Amino acid sequence: MGRLDDKVAIVTGGAMGQGAGIARQFVAEGARVAIADIAKEQGQALADELCQDFGGDAAHFVHHDVSDQASWTALVEDTNQRFGPVNVLANNAGLLRFGEIETMPVDELELLFRVNQLGCFLGMQAVTATMRTNGGGSIINASSVEGLAGMANCTAYAATKWAIRGMTKCGAMELGPKGIRVNSVHPGMIDTPMTRVHGGDIAMEYGASKVPLRRVGHPEDIAPLYVFLASDESSYINGAEISIDGGVTATHAFGG
Repeated sequence: MGRLDDKVAIVTGGAMGQGAGIARQFVAEGARVAIADIAKEQGQALADELCQDFGGDAAHFVHHDVSDQASWTALVEDTNQRFGPVNVLANNAGLLRFGEIETMPVDELELLFRVNQLGCFLGMQAVTATMRTNGGGSIINASSVEGLAGMANCTAYAATKWAIRGMTKCGAMELGPKGIRVNSVHPGMIDTPMTRVHGGDIAMEYGASKVPLRRVGHPEDIAPLYVFLASDESSYINGAEISIDGGVTATHAFGG
C-alpha cells in the first residue's frame, strides 16, 4: 500500500517547481491530488501526465488564485465532490521578490502579502470545516529559511514567511483539538523557476557555495518531507517547524 492511500490533497502552486514535485510524490504514494495554480497550461499538462501514469482519477487541475477567498471556497467544494473530503493541504504557493527597505515598492510588498501570507491563511480557513467534520487532516505550510533568520534585501519576503511560521504555531494550537495538524516546512535555496528567475545558473552556483552540503536543493529533495507530514506516520507532529536546507540554518543566517 502507498503511504498516502485514501488521502485527498490540495497542492497550491502545484503546476511547477516545488509544488509539482510534491504533487508527483503525493500521487505516487496513493493520494488523489487537486493541483491548484494560476498557470493553466503547465498545471493541466501535469495533471494529464499523472492521470496517464497513475490512472484517470489520480489528479485534477484547478485554476486557482490563493489570494481570493471565493476561489478557495470553490476549490475545496470541487475537490470534496470529485475525490472525497480533503484531508491534506500543502499550502505551497508563493512568490519571491528582493528589494532594499529604502526602495522596495509598496505594491510589491502588498503582492507578497496577498500571495504568501493571506493565501496561506485563506487555505487553512477553507479546509478546516471539511477536515473537522471528517476525522481531521494535515496542513503543511511552506515557509522558508527566511522565516527562521534574516537576510539583507529580503525584508518583505521574510515578513510573509515569518508570518506563516507564526500562523502555523497558532493553527496547531487551535486546530489540534479538532484532529488537524499544522506544521511548517522551511526550505533553503531550491532550484525552481521561482528562484532561477533571480540570476539563473550564477545564482544557483552562489547559493551552493553558502550551503554546508555545497549544493542547492531540488524539488525531489523537498517532496519526501511533505509525504511524511501528509501521512499518518507523522500523527504526533503538530506545530513543528522543519528546516530542509542542506544545513544553512545550522549557523546564524544564510546571508550573514
